[in-house]
Amino acid sequence: MIPDFRPIQPLMQGRILARRKKAERKDIIPPMGERYLKSIRLLAECMQGFERFSSDFVRQYGLTHAQFDIIATLGNTCGMSYKELGQKTLITKGTLTGVVDRLEQKGLVVRERCTKDKRSYFVRLSCEGEQVFHDVFPKLTKQGQRLFDGYTEDDFMRLETTLSGLKHAIANGHS
Repeated sequence: MIPDFRPIQPLMQGRILARRKKAERKDIIPPMGERYLKSIRLLAECMQGFERFSSDFVRQYGLTHAQFDIIATLGNTCGMSYKELGQKTLITKGTLTGVVDRLEQKGLVVRERCTKDKRSYFVRLSCEGEQVFHDVFPKLTKQGQRLFDGYTEDDFMRLETTLSGLKHAIANGHS
C-alpha cells in the first residue's frame, strides 16, 4: 500500500473555510432565527404535502386542487359573491376568475350577475356541481382523517391553539 503524501495544507484550508462560513452564518442568523427557519420550513413542508395529497385525490375526479377548493367552499351554501369566495378560499383574486371559468365550462358552477350590484357576480354550484361535492367531499375528508389517526383530542387542541396563535400573529404583523 502506497501512503498518501498529498499536502495536508489544502485540506486544512477547506475545513477552516467551512468553519468560518458556518460562523459567519451564525452571525447573520441569531439562534432563535435558526429555530424560526426550521419551524417555518416544517410548516411549509406540511402544507405542501397536504396539498399534494389532496390534489392527487381530487385529480381522480378530473379536478384541480383550486377547482375543488371552490366546490368545497360553495358546497352546502346557496352560493356567494366573488369577493366572499375569494376570502373563503386559498385562491388569489387573479386566479379565481380563471378557475371559476373552467368550472363553469365543466358545468359544475353557475355564474350570475348580482341583483344588488350589476358589476358583481354571484357563483353557486350547479346540480352537477352539488353532486360532485356530495360525492367527493366526504371521501376526501375520510381520506384526510387517516393522516391524523394517531392524534388524541389533546393533540388536536394543542395543534389548533398553536396554529391559531400563529395565524393571529401573522395577521397582526402584516397590517
